[in-house]
Amino acid sequence: MKRFTCGELVEVVTAYLDDALDEPGRAAVEDHLAGCADCGRYLDQYRATVRALADQPREQLSRPVRDRLTAAFKARRPSA
Repeated sequence: MKRFTCGELVEVVTAYLDDALDEPGRAAVEDHLAGCADCGRYLDQYRATVRALADQPREQLSRPVRDRLTAAFKARRPSA
């Protein structure tokens, strides 16, 4: 089983919470969390932040702002 470092766990925490990791990845995260109190606290804080932000109303962007953001994201997308 892969062993996660704290830095690697931070990179996959969203996928973990979204249940988007495969079973070995999920097991590796849970194994790391079982032995790392700091990452356990990080996960708790992350969950609390997600809950707090989930209650916020969605902000509606104006069409020009949305178009500029879309263009910027497309420009930064690496070539395939």
